[in-house]
Amino acid sequence: MAEAKPKHLSLPSGLLELCALLGAPQDSLRGLEQVAQKRGIRSLSSLDPEVLSVFVPPFISKEDGQVAGASCATLGKARRRSFRKRREKPKMEPWRGVPGDPKGLDSEGISVPGGVDLLALPQLCFPGGLRVTSEPKEDQVHFLVLTDICGNRTYGVVAQYYRPLHEECCFYNGRAHWEPSGLTASAAGCFVPFAVCVVSRCPYYNSLKDCLSCLLTHLKLCNDFEVDNHIKDFAARLSLIPTPPPGPLHLVFNMKPLQVVFPSPADPQSPVIDLDLHLPLLCFRPEKVLQILACILTEQRIVFFSSDWALLTLVAECFMVYLHPLQWQHTFVPILSAQMLDFIMAPTSFLMGCHLDHFGEVSKEADGLVLIDIDHGSVTCCKSSDCDRDIPDIPLLAAQTFVQRVQNLQLHPDLHFAHLGSSTDLNEGRARTRAWQQALNCQIQHVTLQLLVGIFREVKDHLNYEHRVFNSEEFLKTRAAGDQQFYKQVLDTYTFHSFLKARLNRTMDAFAQMDLDTQSEEDRINGMLISPRRPTVEKMASRRCPPLHVTHRRMVVSMPDLQDITLSEPLPRNLSLRIMDPASCRHSDPVLSVAPKSTYTFKIPEIHFPLVSQCVQAYHADFVTLLSKAMGLLAPDNSLLLARYFYLRGLIQLLQGQLLSALADFQNLYKTDIRIFPEDLVKGMVESMSVPERAQVERTPELKRLITQVLDRPGEAPKVDDPVKHFELPRKHMQLDDFVKRVQESGIVKDTSVIHRLFDALTVGHQKQIDPETFRDFYNCWKETEAEAQEVSLPLLVMEHLDKNECVYKLSRSVKTSRGVGKIAMTQKRLFLLTEGRPGYVEISTFRDIEEVKSTTATFFLLRIPTLKIKMASKKEAFEANLKSECDLWHLMVKEMWAGKRLAEEHKDPQYIQQALTNVLLMDAVVGTLQSPGATYAASKLSYFDKMKSEMRTAFPMLTSETLKHKINPSLGETAPQAVDVLLYTPGHLDPAEKAEDARPKLWCALSGGKVIVFDASSWTIHQHCFKVGSSKVNCMVLAEQSQVWIGCEDSVIYIISTHSMSCNKQLTDHRSGVTGLAVQGAKQPSLDGTVLAWNVSTLRVTSQFQLSSGGLTSIRLHSDRLWCSGAALGGLRGAQRGLCLEPAGPGPAAADGAPAGLLPGQLHAPGEEADLGGRQGTVAGKAQGENLRGRCAEEDGGKGAGGTRRHREDPVLCRGQIRAEWLWPGGGQDRHLAGGLKAEDPLATLGRASTSLQPSQQQEPEGRGAGPQRRTGQGQGQWQGPAVSPGPTCLWALQC
Repeated sequence: MAEAKPKHLSLPSGLLELCALLGAPQDSLRGLEQVAQKRGIRSLSSLDPEVLSVFVPPFISKEDGQVAGASCATLGKARRRSFRKRREKPKMEPWRGVPGDPKGLDSEGISVPGGVDLLALPQLCFPGGLRVTSEPKEDQVHFLVLTDICGNRTYGVVAQYYRPLHEECCFYNGRAHWEPSGLTASAAGCFVPFAVCVVSRCPYYNSLKDCLSCLLTHLKLCNDFEVDNHIKDFAARLSLIPTPPPGPLHLVFNMKPLQVVFPSPADPQSPVIDLDLHLPLLCFRPEKVLQILACILTEQRIVFFSSDWALLTLVAECFMVYLHPLQWQHTFVPILSAQMLDFIMAPTSFLMGCHLDHFGEVSKEADGLVLIDIDHGSVTCCKSSDCDRDIPDIPLLAAQTFVQRVQNLQLHPDLHFAHLGSSTDLNEGRARTRAWQQALNCQIQHVTLQLLVGIFREVKDHLNYEHRVFNSEEFLKTRAAGDQQFYKQVLDTYTFHSFLKARLNRTMDAFAQMDLDTQSEEDRINGMLISPRRPTVEKMASRRCPPLHVTHRRMVVSMPDLQDITLSEPLPRNLSLRIMDPASCRHSDPVLSVAPKSTYTFKIPEIHFPLVSQCVQAYHADFVTLLSKAMGLLAPDNSLLLARYFYLRGLIQLLQGQLLSALADFQNLYKTDIRIFPEDLVKGMVESMSVPERAQVERTPELKRLITQVLDRPGEAPKVDDPVKHFELPRKHMQLDDFVKRVQESGIVKDTSVIHRLFDALTVGHQKQIDPETFRDFYNCWKETEAEAQEVSLPLLVMEHLDKNECVYKLSRSVKTSRGVGKIAMTQKRLFLLTEGRPGYVEISTFRDIEEVKSTTATFFLLRIPTLKIKMASKKEAFEANLKSECDLWHLMVKEMWAGKRLAEEHKDPQYIQQALTNVLLMDAVVGTLQSPGATYAASKLSYFDKMKSEMRTAFPMLTSETLKHKINPSLGETAPQAVDVLLYTPGHLDPAEKAEDARPKLWCALSGGKVIVFDASSWTIHQHCFKVGSSKVNCMVLAEQSQVWIGCEDSVIYIISTHSMSCNKQLTDHRSGVTGLAVQGAKQPSLDGTVLAWNVSTLRVTSQFQLSSGGLTSIRLHSDRLWCSGAALGGLRGAQRGLCLEPAGPGPAAADGAPAGLLPGQLHAPGEEADLGGRQGTVAGKAQGENLRGRCAEEDGGKGAGGTRRHREDPVLCRGQIRAEWLWPGGGQDRHLAGGLKAEDPLATLGRASTSLQPSQQQEPEGRGAGPQRRTGQGQGQWQGPAVSPGPTCLWALQC
């Protein structure tokens, strides 16, 4: 069988894609001499520019080097990949392709990068035309954005310069042609413009501008016939500079006389920022900037105007950066020449730019255009004949916040440098200015990003992630009336549709990170409480502020995150160009205190000429040497910078042809920063290898593993472009499954079990299907109740009696009660009466205080009126209310809330109250939908907690009730519960003022499928929503060096999570089977195949490893100087100075001396078996009893075997089913215990008691217990096993030990 031919590898290109020289053709220049001699310079008309020379990398090949030899005379004749404009027709010098290039290039053409149209390039390089002048002008620079048919953009920088017209008129042919001609004074005073255009894949506007400025200094001094050689050498230099990877490392290149810095993007999802972002803020007032942003967000047809060609592109690009991570999806041509003006007649959305001279012409023909004059800072909106819509305003609160923050920015560097001495070094002064600009750019990006977050923060509240549905109608209803028009237009744009896709994909981009960072504590708490949206008392109070109450109401509705804004005291406007006092800025605007991330520079080695193969090889060798030296000077824990060095060194070694070394460097990115791993490039490298090369690579275990990951492991299936759906009411009858999907899409409730009960309620006495009319009535009833709640306005006297986070969920009609006439109001905490006449507050009862709820009747003359009677523990007199037709419904609702409150306190789970509230409001909606005599009975199907309370056979054990402190549900908001596989507690500072908020203690919870949720352990709120580490089951987690969490998974990968950024940037791939345990003392991990690896946490290198012949390891634990492994066999490992030795546990006491106390069934062996620890520590036994497991830990006071005295202690009973993970940590002088469990199959099961001791003996307590969390058991086995009840599925418990 024939061997598969290796694929061709496309080598990565450098910064340069193309370099071109443009100017007037030879014939035009010769005719120009004659006209200038006869009529003078002023009579000359504009010339038609052409492309004179084009230079495209690579400029040297190995073959060229072999032909060239070593002599200088021969070296100068090295061939180059370029063509020059000939007199007869464009031709290119013969070029020899890169080794392995199957195509090559013919001698008549040149391979031009996509997106560069050589026919249109002259017009863009001379957008105002090519005109001869009588005196030389200053060099000018402008910028281009070129787009190919696939929408990929390339960026051009154009430098125009002038040269006198004299004898060497044919300089662009590359040779000197001396053709003396007697020119008159008029002809001798002609200056002809030429342009050099550099095209790059990255928008390096300032950097390439600096490079071209250095080039022009040489072009002005050289002879005409040397121009091409200078440009070719310049292009060759740029082509050898690699594109810096995303991160903190910037590349510096000596272009002489300037040190040019090429910045890198901040992260893989961010663009390169190499322009001054404050330019639009200098050209427009903040209000105009907002107006332009509104035009872009609503996708208008926009035209920028300026008399400065450079400003057109720079200002337009700044607005694109302002919108990041939102992206403009339409035509983007910031520069139009005079010949391209007809482009603005396009009917679709676009953003273009043209010279200010054409403003009058365009405005006359404009129909529905937005004309933006950069020079005068004006915005003109021309209404379309078929569309009368005005450009809407940005939502008020977000707009006001943006204006105030912009006014506090320091936009003038002179004010910043006034106290500094003058720099005598050019590059030092430039570095100082660059640092100031970087800091200002960072502040502006934060200001604009917070503007976007303020506008779109609440979009996520109306998304259904499972079914990819956005309820736009309900989202619009929550917007203020004045903001409706803006949102209606934005919601129909491609830009917003792309934004929605990113939200539904849970992309952690800059928007999501800013939303998380600026989330208020109230929002974090609300994120844990899934309940219908209602305005809190605090928000009601903010609506009633006396000054500007109408404006304030709009503010509250538009943006709920008000922690940075004081409505009653607006932020002071900064009337000075100097920044405000730092202390006042710190209180009024935290954005100004944002410091840019630290950046580093790496100086690229010099490139020697003439450019032949030997010189390029020397350059690459110097590059690798400098990178290796820089890596040797780095601290071991500086992995962020080390990853960039690995990336660059691997790239250069690939260009050298050293595939083995390049793969090794790229493989190291797994351990330093996986985000910049060039997967496509590595895959191409592997596929291009010959059979001997592949065999050589596979001799190295690490590289063989890399090849397996890149090629053999099946990658993710290509995702189909799943569109975002808008919620629509059903049009046909629905069975249960379809009904569940529709209710989840509507956003009413997500929990499948609740929807099943709702289905039963709506189909009582009918066929088990829901007709469209019933669903529509139910949906409208729910939404009308929600809308009415938004309009509830309580008097200030009433709000004083309520907590700030209380919400009114239900109001009765005006009824007669034992405490007056009024409306009964229900919150999540209490019932109270809103008295009529003079509005007042009368407390009825808190749900905690209720003793009994009855539905009775009261006699009035000959009538018997249904009455609700409530008895309280703190009051002798019962409360009665003549609710009439509402009585049965209120009876159901109050009993459900009462039961929910009782169970919430018993189980320490506040979410029960929210679930009870949801049940209550569903009851109300069902009664309003059915409107039949049996409606109340149907609503009783939703009475979940009341039935649970009455059907319980036994109470919670006293020990459990006293021990249990808090319970949370990690599956909250999910459609179905998920198993809790592993728990990890990371200590921090309970006082957030002592450190940043990230320093709070956290609880890491691993769910099925590689999902991890992080909770703030000081408030039990969600700190980080679900993120994924692979797609396999998580087996273990451990904290390493306070800044890293290591997560071991079934897929044999260890994922390293940064506790600061909450992102996975590193992976350890040395294991060959699933990682089953982690222990910290230099980080040790076992694999399921019995392999134990010891890692150096700082360097992420394996320091030692050994293999247990028995295999089947399930967990490990460090105790004293031994490593205890659990699985098919039990062994202890004693740590020594120079290595590790394995000591199997034997039957005698010596072998098990010092074994960890409190080991449970499943940690040392499988449940249902017994393991003897030698008699000294005790016997650990587990026995299966049906589907429930019981465990027992006994301690013997002496002797071996079963003859000693045993001590037993009852332990708290939490749930039915296996508890799969637990953690112990010290806090506040008392130990707390966390346990995680699986869903109980029968939530109403009888409570039982287990006899599993979890408390270690004092004699065997591990040293250093108070220093951090102590792991009690392994994962994946049964611990704390016994019959119990869990009303909520898949929960976590915090216990007092």
